[in-house]
This record gives sequence, structure tokens and C-alpha cells, in this order.
Amino acid sequence: MRAALILLCLLPAFPAFAGGEAPTLVGVARVPADAVDSQGETLGGFGSGMMLVPGSWKPVGSGFKARVAMLPDRGWNTAGTTDYRARLQTFDVALAPDDGNPGHEGQLKLTYKGALLLTDNKGVATTGLDPVAVRPAQAGLPDLPVAANGHVSLDNESVAPAGKGGFWIGEEYGPYVYRYDAGGRMTGAIRPPDAFIPMRAGKENFSSNNPPRGTQYDSGDPDTGRQNNQGFEGMSVSPDGRTLFVVNQSALRQDLDPADAKASRRNVRLLVYDIAGAPRLVHEYAVQLPTYQDGGKTGVAAQSEMLAIDDHRLLLLCRDSGGGFASKRAQSLYRRIEMLDLHGATDIAGRYDDRAGSIAPRGVLRADITPVAMSDFLDLNDNAQLNRFGLHNGAPADSHDLYEKWESLALAPAGKPGQYILLVGSDNDFITRHGHMAGQDYQDEANAEVDTLVMAWRVSIPDTGH
Repeated sequence: MRAALILLCLLPAFPAFAGGEAPTLVGVARVPADAVDSQGETLGGFGSGMMLVPGSWKPVGSGFKARVAMLPDRGWNTAGTTDYRARLQTFDVALAPDDGNPGHEGQLKLTYKGALLLTDNKGVATTGLDPVAVRPAQAGLPDLPVAANGHVSLDNESVAPAGKGGFWIGEEYGPYVYRYDAGGRMTGAIRPPDAFIPMRAGKENFSSNNPPRGTQYDSGDPDTGRQNNQGFEGMSVSPDGRTLFVVNQSALRQDLDPADAKASRRNVRLLVYDIAGAPRLVHEYAVQLPTYQDGGKTGVAAQSEMLAIDDHRLLLLCRDSGGGFASKRAQSLYRRIEMLDLHGATDIAGRYDDRAGSIAPRGVLRADITPVAMSDFLDLNDNAQLNRFGLHNGAPADSHDLYEKWESLALAPAGKPGQYILLVGSDNDFITRHGHMAGQDYQDEANAEVDTLVMAWRVSIPDTGH
């Protein structure tokens, strides 16, 4: 087992709000692609979600220290899904922000502390294998996706505190939001409206069409509900702990044009739950994802993470696909964090939530729906900032070229009113030449060592007074 001591550089960044400073990169962390976790498996993919342990962020001299819990997804799956057990990876963090031009990484240190393995409500291990069946609702839990080995299938993507050391996790197979206690045992689940549940031939079918290694099948796309691998990528809880926000990565099947899904998957749904008691859906809004141009074609920047600032403002990380180190092209065309403001948006809760309900027939948002307001907050591809730490977006396609997937956010006060440190983490997809998972060694077909990076930005966020 390799000791996982990780050096990070946190970078300060400020949104360009009136009276505020522009985002500034203050540090960067790098975790080796072939690092090993406390379970003897490859320590990768943990940038899929990030959560500051409540109460752990503290100023120390001119810097900060904290503990973070970071969330891997379903495990290495570029050659098919694997029997990877869900877990949270925990790190101690020490940050010494650098506002100069260091030209190197290392201002932040992450010290690996270990893994918390997650179980179902019965204490049985979970799996990352593609679901092939449904476990009927029982013990207060809804129908759950299960793999061929009978274990509950999870593709975890987002994490937030739930009180008493517990936490919420948003995942993609369901798509569901699961609640866990401090020991990692599942204690509840939020099943979204029927419009989100993947249906094939009139039946619930939670497959993402990613067979296990050595198995072949083609279940295609769902007829309605979430698209394959486009579930609850973004989930967050308001700072007061009373409201949970969750959003699908890109449009539901009935909210796009099946003849051109990639170009028409823009209209997603943001669900708002009151979690002061038993979770209760109280609001639902339409969000129109950003678009960009790629060789004369319009692309949709699917969202990869969401973070609540208060009860009506959220950060949304949106990006293209296939751009970055070890990808089909060296340059990302769109990788930004947007600011959402729910004020003024049409509340559509209960109006289009049945199985075939559509807010955007053939990908066109209904005329009577006003979407959530969106404004630019931070450009992660800003080479003027990246170059200060030896990073870049675009050629050369080397280990300093940002990898495609940036999928986790955490926010903490920076010491001055309205100023914060925003941590942004990448998901390296467990890509390494020297991997080990579920009892087997592997070498990813990318033939590259894709390290996990975490950037720290100093940002300004004004108090709106609402």
C-alpha cells in the first residue's frame, strides 16, 4: 500500500461582481494516478464529489487547515463496470495560499487518512456494477437498482453533510439521493418524481448500458427518464442544513430530441427538497445549460457539480467532453462555473412530473416556463491563471494540461467579508497504467498516468441581502 501524501496548490479566484475582486488561483494539488487507498485499491476517481467536514475549516497563520471527504464514483469502468465498493476517501488539508507566480505546485498539502466503506441498509457491501434488476421497495427504501451479484448498484457523484456525522450522496443509476449515517450505512433514499426514473419497455430499468468486464449486452437508451450516465451529478445542501438541491447532468429523455440528443439535451430540472424533517419536494425549476461551438456544431456543456451558497443562489460547474490530457483533443472548449439565482424562475413542481411529463418537447423549453437565471462566475480554462502554476488548457497534451473532468466543489471563508476559498477537484476516471481494483490489476487503454488535481481559487461572493 502506498502512503498517500498529496501536495496541493490552492489558487485564489474572485468572481467579477460589482465591488468584488476577480477570481484568482491560489494553489494546486496533485495526487498520483497510481496511488493506493487504505483498501489496497487504486486511489482514483475521488474528485467526483467533495465535502468539507463540518467545523473543520480553520485559519492557521496566513493559511488554513481542514478535513475533506472526497467521493469516488463507480470505479474504473473504461473497459466495463467493476465490483467496486462505494466509499468516501478522507484527507487532512493544509493550505498556504500563493497570490504570486510560483510556477509550480505544492502550496496545499493533502494527507490521506483512509476510506469509509458504504453499505446498504442491511450492512451489505454495495457495488459499481451496472444494474440488471430491481430490488423491490422495503424497509422505508424505494425500488433499488441491483447488480447480477445481488448487491445494490451505486454510481456516486455528489456529497453533502446531513448532520450528526452523516451525509447525503447523489448518484446516477437511480437517479437517487441516498442518506448515510456516520458509519457509512444507508438509512434512507429520496426517489425523485417519476419523470426521472429510467423506463424501458414500460418497466423500471436502471441499467446505464455499461456491462461488466467480459460481458456483452446492449440495453440502449431509456425511453423516458434520466439518460445513461446523466443522473444526479449535482447535489448540495444549503448552509443552514434545511434545504437540499439536486439536478440531473443533462436533459431527461423526454426533455430532448432523440434524433439529436447531444445538441438538444440543454434543459435540465433542479429539484428543491425541504429536509428539516422527512424530505419533501417543495420546488422544481428548469435550468438551461450553456452551449458552445465545436467545429461549427453546437454543443451542450453538461453540468458536473452544484454547490449551494444560500437558499436561492448556487454554483453550477458546466463543461464540454473530450477535451484535455489523455482525451481526444488537448483543449477544452468550455469549462466554467456559473452562478444560478432562483428568484424569478417558474416553479414547475408537480406540473410535468409524471412518467412522460416533458418541460421541453424535442428539446425546446415550453414558452410558459421561465428558466433559472444564470451568469458567468469563473472560467477554469483561464490560461492567464493556470500558467502561474505551470498548468495550461490545450497543447501540449501533457500532465500539466487539465484533464477533461472537473466534478467537485467546496467553499469556505477566506478571512475577509465576502471572500472565500473555492476548491475545485478533478475526476481522473482511475486512469493509470498500474491500477488494481476488485482483486485484479489493470492498465487503462489510454496508456497514461492521469493524476488527480485540485485547484483552490480565491473568489468574491456578495451578500444580496435576501
